Amino acid sequence: MITCDVLVLGGGIAGCSAALRAAELGADVVVVAKDSLGESNTAYAQGGIIGMPPPDAHDSAELLASDVEAAGAGLCKPEAVALLAEQGPILCREFLWKQVGVDFDHTGALEPEPTAEAAHSARRIWHVKDATGRAIQTALTAKVRAHPRIRIFESHSLVDLLTVPHHSRDPRRVYDPIQVWGAYGLAPDGQVRMCLARRTILATGGLGYLYLHTSNPASATGDGLAAAYRASARIVNCEYVQFHPTTLYVPGRPRTLLTEALRGEGAHLVNGAGERFMSKYAPEGLELAPRDVVSRAIFQEMAATGEPCMYLDLEPLKARLDLEARFPTVLATCRKAGLEPLAQPIPVVPAAHYFCGGVAVDLDGRASLPGLFAVGEVSCTGVHGANRLASSSLLEGLVWGYRAGEACATESRDTALPDPDSLEAWKPVPPGPEPDPLLIEQDWTSIRTTLWNYAGIVRTRDRLLRGRGDMGYLYHRIEAFYRAAPLSRSLLELRNGILCARLIFKAALQNPESRGCHYRLD
Repeated sequence: MITCDVLVLGGGIAGCSAALRAAELGADVVVVAKDSLGESNTAYAQGGIIGMPPPDAHDSAELLASDVEAAGAGLCKPEAVALLAEQGPILCREFLWKQVGVDFDHTGALEPEPTAEAAHSARRIWHVKDATGRAIQTALTAKVRAHPRIRIFESHSLVDLLTVPHHSRDPRRVYDPIQVWGAYGLAPDGQVRMCLARRTILATGGLGYLYLHTSNPASATGDGLAAAYRASARIVNCEYVQFHPTTLYVPGRPRTLLTEALRGEGAHLVNGAGERFMSKYAPEGLELAPRDVVSRAIFQEMAATGEPCMYLDLEPLKARLDLEARFPTVLATCRKAGLEPLAQPIPVVPAAHYFCGGVAVDLDGRASLPGLFAVGEVSCTGVHGANRLASSSLLEGLVWGYRAGEACATESRDTALPDPDSLEAWKPVPPGPEPDPLLIEQDWTSIRTTLWNYAGIVRTRDRLLRGRGDMGYLYHRIEAFYRAAPLSRSLLELRNGILCARLIFKAALQNPESRGCHYRLD
């Protein structure tokens, strides 16, 4: 058994920021990573993070807040947006740049040089070429590894949150309110470990892998969301799944994100005939309209033309940008796929990118269950509303991670851990054969195809009803599978994935209003 003041489940920008802040304030911190520390959605973010604008820029916290709320389609939480707009750029400068040492692209005066992105009223995006997330993650990971008050456990999968009364040996505790005291994790040796913590922070990321086309890695299976739901935490806004308009389309290969900054700098979307089409769908915003608008435009143009993809034309950028220097990741990715992006438009399709819903939290990341916090994509702070503004997710993870770390360090000083002997150890199933990987793969194919077809970019009641029914049947089959087989990472992910799929269908059916990235054709 492991004990600590603060348990952080996840190691992206939100989890690392929380761990560092809590440790700085004297807390004994444990960080649990599903893969190696730093292998997270953060590392795949290309475009950038909202930073401090130059002194002479026509920008302000109020203007940033206005942009966030406009993208969120009237569903943002005003106090959360104000917090992000006021504190986020300051933390980006003082914590990420100065303290952590992220080497943002800068001018000769060594001030970070911002770029533009869709739906932003000013150039305020700090970046490291087109691999900003990787640079931030690398710097944060190094700081976390070096901190003497942080212990790291890698290649551990979250099994479930540890709660009382659910995991109490005393049946009389059933009358007590639910309290979170850590988590159970599956270690690389196949054993389930109990980690007893005064405060627990979920920073497990999103659920993009539930969709057939996604910019997320295969590890984005909704583990934290599912665990929070099973523990009875409040979950909100599950219908709002944002699709990124431009991922590289190569038949038979996983989709790869093509940064929003390409369109921010002036790249055009064209169809197979080389014609710009955004004027038909977003005459005012064109390529820089909000992501849900651009994604639907591409989807509709594909349907109208019968083409399997649209194209991103970099020709307008060539005269004023050194594309080899500014977008090396994009160019290398295309060339690896056998494409020459400087000589031909890049084939693109929309893909599931970011989950705007999640565990409902307050301004410090505090969830509805005592002892539990959630930060980053697994949480719902209210910042994103019905649709996320470009480059705001890294900033949200930074702000809420930092604040949650601070709150957890403070609260843990006056919190006594329960007696370990009063809690149940994890009860393994009897030894048996390992789960058949073919069965798991087939179930994942069903989940991913059903969500893409019935709860994707465009939705209808009939499609959602069909998908909910299919997922309900599959859920019961997977639960029986889970309870009879030895634990494995793949089985845990499948169990979490089907539960999250049901949450998306339920929420989408309950909301008949088209808003943001939840678009009901009917």
